[in-house]
Amino acid sequence: MNASKLTIVLVHGGFVDGSGWGGVYNILRKDGHDVAIVQNPTTSLADDVAFTKRVIAAQPGKTLLVGHSYGGVVITEAGTHPNVAGLVYVAAFAPDKGESVDSLIKNPPPGAPVPPILPPRDGFLLLDQNKFAESFAADVDAAKAGFMAASQVPWGVDALAGEVTLPAWKSKPSWYLVASDDKMIPPPAQRQMAQRAGSIVGEVAGSHAVYVSQPQAVASLIEKAAESLLK
Repeated sequence: MNASKLTIVLVHGGFVDGSGWGGVYNILRKDGHDVAIVQNPTTSLADDVAFTKRVIAAQPGKTLLVGHSYGGVVITEAGTHPNVAGLVYVAAFAPDKGESVDSLIKNPPPGAPVPPILPPRDGFLLLDQNKFAESFAADVDAAKAGFMAASQVPWGVDALAGEVTLPAWKSKPSWYLVASDDKMIPPPAQRQMAQRAGSIVGEVAGSHAVYVSQPQAVASLIEKAAESLLK
């Protein structure tokens, strides 16, 4: 397989930045893949899609978009770019036309964990630092989880309200990794979105930050997707 024919583009979610992909990036690079990482401002869906499309356009050929959490909304909207060959969702939102993070989290099922999102300040959201590890990164090393909590990127309420116009998963093949211990996006909701998108589904016992805690499992699904697209 000539991995260089396809660039894997990693898109982070809310409250974090692209550095969390470090473990996944290292594995993919070691295995010979070209990898690009998007540093989205998470201010609005339109801004984040524009940032992502710039990275897509800068690659020499086709790309495989990978989105974690809110990054799934970004790749769903940006993935209609002609250079995108496929999509990988990692414990991510996979909205349909007219849906947003806001609409998808509006009516949680009874008993579902409630993410410890603090009231918005100046149009931005943060998670309660004292509850960050438990809700977002329960299987991440305690010191690293503490650093993630302290280095949060404020998430714009406009980003949560951004609605998808044309879901890329309707025209592009997709894969989905369900994190079965996720306390941010309920696993049943992940499975339902994956099924609706027609995704090839994998599942791992991991927290919402599964891309940090279990980079090998995440990289393995990404590589399966890349291999399928290069056949």
